[in-house]
Amino acid sequence: MPLVEPETQTPPGGRDDEPVLRAVDVSVRFGGVAALDAVTLDARAGQIVGVIGPNGAGKTTLFDVLSGIRAPTSGRITYHGEDITRRSPTWRSRRGIRRTFQRQQMFGWLTVEENVLVALEWRGGGGGLAGDLLALPSRRHRERDRRRRSDDVLQLCGLDDVRSQPAGKLPIGRARMVEMARAIVDEPRALLLDEPTSGLEENEVRSLGASMESVCRERGCAVVLVEHDVGFVMEHCDTVVVLNLGQVIAVGTPDEVRDDAAVQEAYLG
Repeated sequence: MPLVEPETQTPPGGRDDEPVLRAVDVSVRFGGVAALDAVTLDARAGQIVGVIGPNGAGKTTLFDVLSGIRAPTSGRITYHGEDITRRSPTWRSRRGIRRTFQRQQMFGWLTVEENVLVALEWRGGGGGLAGDLLALPSRRHRERDRRRRSDDVLQLCGLDDVRSQPAGKLPIGRARMVEMARAIVDEPRALLLDEPTSGLEENEVRSLGASMESVCRERGCAVVLVEHDVGFVMEHCDTVVVLNLGQVIAVGTPDEVRDDAAVQEAYLG
């Protein structure tokens, strides 16, 4: 079945007690191999869910399904209670589901600020060609709003001092923060962070954690975090989901997961 493309730019509605983003009994099979096997995950507003597990556990496949890059073999994805299993990545992104990737995906020839602003381009400038030619008030208002949002996230992510530098010349730690800034500038409702601390120095990890906490706690965003740094996950996450060979072997608070015998045997031990 083909993915459904955008129809409107408003997010789906739902009950206040529903998860923002949910995977329900999601399975993904490649031939006879089960990359995911009946995985269920709930991401709620203002909470951080960590997904951990050994290499090959299915973490990136789960993110691909949540973000719409891959359709599940079975199961479904809901967003504010609406089934979005067949919705495209573009549809999901424009409704507030944002994702970062393990490999940096920046426009290296653009400045840091331009990389952040590009995430807002899909909304348009207001007024069409006439707005461009006549500098209509609607155009000026939208441009001020775009710049304000960009300024806010550049400050939040500690990038204000490099805003005019080409993004392609940044060290890996700053580059990852550019991706973080680009993911949050358009007020995400669900933020999927794929190995965000990879290659970061200790002070950069602290900065990333603070930015993630701010977006989640203060702005009510649901965050799902795939991360190899177990200490980072245990420090910041409300709930931890442990995958092994495509299956969920434990779900709970950091303390509950840390003390789980099956987790100790499969991963933490």
